[in-house]
Amino acid sequence: MARNRSSGNRTTFFFCTFFAIIALCAFVPVFAPLPSLSSHSPHDHSHSRHKKDTAQKFEIANDMFWKDGQPFQIIGGDLHYFRVLPEYWEDRLLKAKALGLNTIQTYVPWNLHEPKPGKLVFEGIADIESFLKLCHKLGFLVMLRPGPYVCAEWDLGGFPAWLLAIEPAIRLRSSDPAFLHLVEGWWAILLQKVAPLLYENGGPVIMVQIENEYGSYGNDKAYLHQLVTFARSHLGDDIILYTTDGGTRETLERGTISGDAVFSAVDFTTGDEPWPIFQLQKKFNAPGKSPPLSAEFYTGWLTHWGEKLAETDADFTAAALEKILARNGSAVLYMAHGGTNFGFYNGANTGGNESDYKPDLTSYDYDAPIRETGDVNNAKFKAIQSVIKKYSAKSLPSAPPNKEKAGYGPIDLQKKEFFFDILNRINSIGIVKSENPISMESVGQMFGFLLYVSEYAAKADGSILSIPKVHDRAQVFLSCSSEDNGGRPIFVGTMERWSNQTLGLPKIKCISNISLYVLVENMGRVNYGPYIFDRKGILSSVYLDGRILQGWKMLSFPFNNLNEVPKTNPVIAYSESIEKSARRKAKENVSKEPSFYAGHFSIDKENDIKDTFISFNGWGKGIAFVNEFNIGRYWPMRGPQCSLYVPAPVLKQGENVVVVLELESPSPKLVIHSVDQPDFTCQLISQTSNEDQVN
Repeated sequence: MARNRSSGNRTTFFFCTFFAIIALCAFVPVFAPLPSLSSHSPHDHSHSRHKKDTAQKFEIANDMFWKDGQPFQIIGGDLHYFRVLPEYWEDRLLKAKALGLNTIQTYVPWNLHEPKPGKLVFEGIADIESFLKLCHKLGFLVMLRPGPYVCAEWDLGGFPAWLLAIEPAIRLRSSDPAFLHLVEGWWAILLQKVAPLLYENGGPVIMVQIENEYGSYGNDKAYLHQLVTFARSHLGDDIILYTTDGGTRETLERGTISGDAVFSAVDFTTGDEPWPIFQLQKKFNAPGKSPPLSAEFYTGWLTHWGEKLAETDADFTAAALEKILARNGSAVLYMAHGGTNFGFYNGANTGGNESDYKPDLTSYDYDAPIRETGDVNNAKFKAIQSVIKKYSAKSLPSAPPNKEKAGYGPIDLQKKEFFFDILNRINSIGIVKSENPISMESVGQMFGFLLYVSEYAAKADGSILSIPKVHDRAQVFLSCSSEDNGGRPIFVGTMERWSNQTLGLPKIKCISNISLYVLVENMGRVNYGPYIFDRKGILSSVYLDGRILQGWKMLSFPFNNLNEVPKTNPVIAYSESIEKSARRKAKENVSKEPSFYAGHFSIDKENDIKDTFISFNGWGKGIAFVNEFNIGRYWPMRGPQCSLYVPAPVLKQGENVVVVLELESPSPKLVIHSVDQPDFTCQLISQTSNEDQVN
């Protein structure tokens, strides 16, 4: 039984603790030293130390895969451990087993495992070893895709954003020695963990991918060969290394590695005739070394904010898969299960230029047969399963039941604080000063928000503000310290990467200089194409009436990202006067200013803890936390996603606390709802709109 309660001490304590994290940790710029090769170098242990006395062998011969001397057809699917809470890994894998899959393919995002230089994370949702061992326990083989570039609709294609702060700038996905030095260090750590789990050593890993669709990006063969050298040095000569490229001659010529050292797989649009592409694939593999493999058979597609939810026909998808399997071809479903882009890790795409920016949704449902919530009672699961049954060597097990879901009802929120009130508690040591704006990465911040502050002299007729390059979305505020409101910032408009319009600043009578605040949101780095070197923040000069505005302060607001443990300090709490002040300001609503809201709902019994969704219908844009877990971004004003998925392991018996940073348009009733179904029907607004602009 769930019910709402009025705001109490526990919510206040949680909210204060939440901001203690910001006050103590968020505003100190991070200039950690870059990792040296020696700090990442493996111990002097050859991969041979992992060799076991086993007859297990996975190989390629006669244009077929062979497992322990028997022909083997890969019927696999992508399932990313980093998009599913560890508590649900087994549930999703068992459903993949029920679908008929015998192989799991997963990427390894470098940025999740090394969020800061030298800070390595292999716990929680980043515990890749436990995931691989679980795959093995459940009888799956594994195709591992360690990058270093993974694409995956994941921030920066899996590269750590701190790579973008290195000067001189390194060239990603290239044979640039500085870049390769860092890759070598990262792989030295990762592949040492993978080596004992290779199939030949008694583990599940049968193949390891080199790079990812490189033929769609570059033609640096020295880079690819160097990656092969790194992989072989840690994994040995027996493991099958492979590349995946689009099924055209051009992409295969650019992305494959000649000879039989690396197997070349293909991907192509679902519905394309597969066998002519498989014949082309043979030209890029050694004779007898080209089993037909679609390494990404697309079961659905991704969706950006502002687009209609991508959906594909179940029967059409199943029929296309059967064309491959019926002639003993192999295929890996992309995706078997999509999952969720929790935290700030969603990626983005671009069109013809880097300003044509398209960030991905928080949901990564992908219209896959196993839905974001793990549900399998859908037409696509049944259609694909019916095809796989025909070609499976074993009878398929039944799927675990869908996870139960619950709606815990309306959740009343209270405005706890205006965003700019935090500035009063920032340690000046945490402020970065520069004549011109500098990027988010250059101040040591990788995700979240960065506030730029400058000032200018008042003019009789207002001013025109121009920021030619802002990544990705900026809210602009002005304040005058000599005004009666004490210099409270006033919202004047929004500037967006994809519209790149100037902004008219209103006439303000001010004895002192006018303070200009530009709050820039990093909405996810580009993960595919020529513009992946995607720094965030203000990346150009700022012009006021055609003249460069100088003298800037940068203040970081990173917040907790996925898999980060909050560093709370319960000693620090808000005083009662601040609480009362926040409530008073909440009633005034004098400014369209970003604000923090908090509320809670209660779950009385442990067995009442179920998956749920937080609906933000009627709200504007922001981020949300449930019990300190970052459940992602919401933007119902743009759509189509209206609700955020909250898996049951995030919840607890008793009081569950929700904290929301709403950037612009809270619901007038200050209510969100816990519901038992996802909602992708919110209003779609053209990417070119700039309705918030005030002239």
